[in-house]
Amino acid sequence: MLLGIDLGTGSVKALLMDEGGEAWGEGTASYAVSAPHPGWAESDPEKWWWAVSLAVRGAVGGHGSEVSALGLSGQMHGVVLSDGAGSALRPAVLWADRRSGRELEQYRSLGEETLRSFANPLATGMAGPTLLWLRDHESRAYGSATYALQPKDWLRLRLTGEALSEPSDASATLLYDLEHDSWSITTVRAFGLREDLLPPLVPSSAAAGVLSKETASRLGLSEGIQVAAGAADTAAAALGCGLLEPGPVQLNVGTGAQILSVCSRPTTGSNIQTHLYRTATEGPHGRYYAMAAIQNAGLVLEWARKLLNVSWDELYAEAFSVPPGAGGAAFLPYLGGERTPHFDPDVRGAWTGLDLSHERAHLLRAALEGVAFSLREGLEALERAGIEAPQLRLAGGGAAESPWRQLLADVLGRPLLAFSPSVARKASARGAALLAGLASGVYEKGDILALVPETETAIVPRNTAPYEPAYERYKELYHRLRE
Repeated sequence: MLLGIDLGTGSVKALLMDEGGEAWGEGTASYAVSAPHPGWAESDPEKWWWAVSLAVRGAVGGHGSEVSALGLSGQMHGVVLSDGAGSALRPAVLWADRRSGRELEQYRSLGEETLRSFANPLATGMAGPTLLWLRDHESRAYGSATYALQPKDWLRLRLTGEALSEPSDASATLLYDLEHDSWSITTVRAFGLREDLLPPLVPSSAAAGVLSKETASRLGLSEGIQVAAGAADTAAAALGCGLLEPGPVQLNVGTGAQILSVCSRPTTGSNIQTHLYRTATEGPHGRYYAMAAIQNAGLVLEWARKLLNVSWDELYAEAFSVPPGAGGAAFLPYLGGERTPHFDPDVRGAWTGLDLSHERAHLLRAALEGVAFSLREGLEALERAGIEAPQLRLAGGGAAESPWRQLLADVLGRPLLAFSPSVARKASARGAALLAGLASGVYEKGDILALVPETETAIVPRNTAPYEPAYERYKELYHRLRE
């Protein structure tokens, strides 16, 4: 048996899987994201640790002694300042955090060659700018830290006592030279950051320690089982859904959303609007993936649901009781700034175009459409970067409802090949379990191809015309309200 643990933004998921790829058990536990100041997004790693114990015990049930290896997946870009034993010195700073806007100005002072080596646009919430902020504003925690870790790397330290990272997470820090596949020591030294905070790098599928006796007892597992290095959640989800070679394009909808495609070589240039990161597996044809990153997806819909006091079932029922276009109401979903295509941490959200005829149903419909329009903008940016997307594979737990899937297909204007809700919801945890199999020798890379899940349904666009004027209005509103 193999165990995958996916440390997400608001919850952790654990998946128990046999060597044939069949799920035997699932567990999940939630925790809060806090915003102690406007624009901040933090989380308590000790609550992650508590939630991991609950999720793993829920997934393994009575099969704990049969688990031979575990792998990890985790939310990207975060920073956990930790001592050598894995005790966090302050709350983790998360990907949605916007406090490091001024620190991006320091990045812009770097030479063109260094900026090109990142192969990525500059954005708040990434580990490099966040680490600069922590150095300058919380020098005590920064100075006493042993490591600055990505969330899943912090979890591995707690599991094994080993501090390591791997390329799929490291390449998303703005502290990584993508062309040379290594930490960008040039950048670290230019900023006067501590080199010793960055852990050694190993492949995502490498064995990266074993489960300690104390931790094994806590999780209901056996002492000494192999722990894989693991991968960033998007890279793990791509692996879990069989996105291993160039060609297919995948849309993941969760707290945020990502549209990605594997590519064979890094491309750099000016005016970059999309990301380029390392995949979770090595290969001659697919070592990188190009991605449009949308910050405001499920995160925003959950906010709207709570604000308007509806359950998820009520949200969908009311939203789809009104026609496309929401009666002229429009919603800009930029509650957490935005990355692709704007890379604007200061933009804000809004409902606009309201009059006395609008009801709660119109606001809910507009919220769904606003998120879908932001996905379309991201897709169009990815196509401008040279990625062809005649159809999309749909994954992620935030796109399981049929009417919502149909709205996405209509707005994006192309077929969606959807995985079953169970596969879509646990794609990152499944990828983590596959990495556990690679690390422990259960699989060779070629074996993974035989375990690729099939898409369940094709959602074909049916009613695209009503969305075109609404989409044009949406794009215009960004510029009007930004000014």
